[in-house]
Amino acid sequence: MNLAVIDLAEVDAGMAHLVGGKAAGLARMIRAGERVPEGFCVTTTALSDETVPVEEIRRAYERMGGGPVAVRSSATAEDLPDASFAGQHATVLSVTGLTDLLDAIEVCRDSLDSERVVSYRAASGVGAAAMAVVVQRMVDAAVAGVLFTANPVTGSRAEMVVDAAPGPGAALVDGAVTADHYVLRDGDPAADQNIPHDGDPAADQNIPHDGDPAAERGGCLSPQRLTDLYAAGRRLRDLAGVPQDVEWAVDHDGVLWLLQSRPVTTLFPVPPDTGRPGPRVYLELGGQFQGVLRPFTPMGVAALRAVAASAGSAFGGSAFGGPTPGGSPLGGGSGPNREPGPDHGSNPDREPGPDRESGSVVEIAGRLYFDLTDTVRRPGADRWLPKFVEADFGPRVRAVVDQVLADPRFAPDPGAARRGGGAGPLLRVAPRAVAGVVRALARPEAARDRAFRAVDEFRLASAAPAGLDTAAQRLRFVGDFGLPTRRLERMIWPLMAGILSGAAPAGLLKGIATEAEVRTVLGGMPHNITIEMDLALWAIAERAAEHRDLLLGTPATELAARYRAGTLPDIGLAGFLDRFGHRAAVEIDIGVPRWAEDPAPVLAAIANYLRTTDPDQAPDRRFARAARTATETLADLTRRVRRRRPVRGRIAIFLLRRARQLGGLREIGKFAGLYPLAEMRRQLLLVGAELAGQGLLKEAGDIMFLDLAEAGAAVHRQVDHRELVAARKVAYDRELRRTHVPVALLSDGTDVEALRTPKPVDDGTLAGMAAAPGTVTGPARVVRDPADAHVEPGEILVAPTTDPGWTPLFLTAGGLVTEIGAPLAHGPTVAREYGIPAVVCVRDATRLIRTGQIITVDGAAGTVVVNG
Repeated sequence: MNLAVIDLAEVDAGMAHLVGGKAAGLARMIRAGERVPEGFCVTTTALSDETVPVEEIRRAYERMGGGPVAVRSSATAEDLPDASFAGQHATVLSVTGLTDLLDAIEVCRDSLDSERVVSYRAASGVGAAAMAVVVQRMVDAAVAGVLFTANPVTGSRAEMVVDAAPGPGAALVDGAVTADHYVLRDGDPAADQNIPHDGDPAADQNIPHDGDPAAERGGCLSPQRLTDLYAAGRRLRDLAGVPQDVEWAVDHDGVLWLLQSRPVTTLFPVPPDTGRPGPRVYLELGGQFQGVLRPFTPMGVAALRAVAASAGSAFGGSAFGGPTPGGSPLGGGSGPNREPGPDHGSNPDREPGPDRESGSVVEIAGRLYFDLTDTVRRPGADRWLPKFVEADFGPRVRAVVDQVLADPRFAPDPGAARRGGGAGPLLRVAPRAVAGVVRALARPEAARDRAFRAVDEFRLASAAPAGLDTAAQRLRFVGDFGLPTRRLERMIWPLMAGILSGAAPAGLLKGIATEAEVRTVLGGMPHNITIEMDLALWAIAERAAEHRDLLLGTPATELAARYRAGTLPDIGLAGFLDRFGHRAAVEIDIGVPRWAEDPAPVLAAIANYLRTTDPDQAPDRRFARAARTATETLADLTRRVRRRRPVRGRIAIFLLRRARQLGGLREIGKFAGLYPLAEMRRQLLLVGAELAGQGLLKEAGDIMFLDLAEAGAAVHRQVDHRELVAARKVAYDRELRRTHVPVALLSDGTDVEALRTPKPVDDGTLAGMAAAPGTVTGPARVVRDPADAHVEPGEILVAPTTDPGWTPLFLTAGGLVTEIGAPLAHGPTVAREYGIPAVVCVRDATRLIRTGQIITVDGAAGTVVVNG
């Protein structure tokens, strides 16, 4: 066979490296019997030479009968499942004659290294690529358009979307014409859909229905044509195994031609099929609870399952349902994160077992989501659930819950309460909880002392016992992990008392004090372990002032290497890591290195602090100011309530005082919980090193891309997981680049928030939720990963979300804006301690705000004004 020019009908599945993604996709459609315009491919082999095979191209063109052709790029990195390169490479239409054809092929070949394509490859994590070119007969189109087999806006796999316009489709694809827009739902693609969205039910759908020809409604597609497109879309989706972006055309004889089909790469994966009756709704947990939007590693999820199962045993239940055998959250197994289709990352050695999603928490693209279905369907949920989620998670989650509660598919069901589990576990623990909270409120100092002693005991109890010498023993230690319950309770009840004490006064003081004043009282609170960590880091920075040039002028990774080699000047880093080295950004995922392993982020933070030259902006002074202002505001409120509301007011003041004595403890539960996670990681890395030595893994850290069952298979049965891990790493890196993680998902893949029309931005004002009082104006600094980021003094940190690993950046920040979160989350809590204005739940903040723009953050009003 001629490897320079190949007829599309002769391309087989093993030729993708020769013909590129587009040609391979067209060939697949041809083999499946779809109607595709005839054509040929000039392969990567031909185009890699300096000379184009002119004679072979001439013969192939003449075999087609000459005439107008479409010339399209077909790069080897094109039309991939995770990188479509849509519109990036060149396409030349209506080409006639050999001379013009050769010129068009050169245009396509040259587009491989255009500036925008190179940038796209870098952003997509795609390495080197080669170019092939597809030449096809032009379709003389009466009407043309695009078909998405899943709704590209909402993510719903139950809908297909069609845009169509008369004539050839190039103008439509380029956005030069206004298309007729159709949304087709499963079951009846030609029916009147009446799809509602905020403010205007069925607006702009332009969908014909039986007895109402499209022509009479101004559309260019008849009901029968929509039915044909819907059927073609289903065939192509099933053929590829993933949702498809299809270009099509109908010629003047009424014949439907399929011009291209490639994966839709922007969709968030669908939730797993848990076997429960649908539809179902899932609420994202990592960002809401812990400020983590990046994917978890498979072993990170396995460790959380072990911890959750242990907590469930101690406190009466676990949303995870306990640890169960299963695959990776990023491409292994039969499908919690996969569309139907070939399994490219499964583990054939995985033992059968119960569904790993047997609890109420499921994995989707490495993120954790809670199945909220039975809760929203409980009778009366509409009366209490929206207020509850707004208080805990903010207005964005409140808005999606309101959306779901208004959906008739989630109408109240008396059986939902039984399916969702009873109150038995809570009732069993309630007496201990009430007693613990009351005891802490009565004697806060004693409760606080017991809590901190429990942290030290927790650290000691988390250490692995002596005598763990083999991989099997270490793996058993990780799998049999158990929380020291009584020590945990000595921490939990005092910190719960502090949280409850801080939450109640706002209602009791309504009409006397503003919410901003109450938040001011809750600022600068002592006994917060994360604040102590940040201030300890500041103390190191002060001590390191004489080494300022070294620390500012050397990359953090090089400084970390010098520290490990013992050649970095002694600035007190060893003492800091001894106390706080088990922490990190995204620290609840044991797949992420701890600061003790890689201190580069800590050294980057120290360098960041050294940029602070204004003594008044020093973190210790800022914290002291916040504490002083809180004390003064509390004294003022005390005087007011004595005159105007002596009973309720006195209760509120009592609670505020207790909040200041106990509220800082809210961080110690997580801080202590990181000790066993750090020890589990240490033991697993030793297991990984042993497996790498046996050739079953490439390197020790690869064990974090297995779950416990798979690690056990390697240890006990010598299963080689190198290929599985490599595939999961690719998927993990792809998920790291994902910029949008839905707050809530329906079981058909619908992003609930996408169903709502965003509020208009008036005069550059973005609305969020007040989280820390105060007003500040300054340049924005958009940060998506804190590992190597810095914030100049006075800049306003704009981030998707934050966890305690981000807080070193707060010490120089003038304000904080996040896309998700709640006032009681880690970031806003620390912001209040430093007196930093903060606004959370600002939708698309990292997209709408650019680094360097001057913005004004009003932490009391919950607004961000983009000034320019």
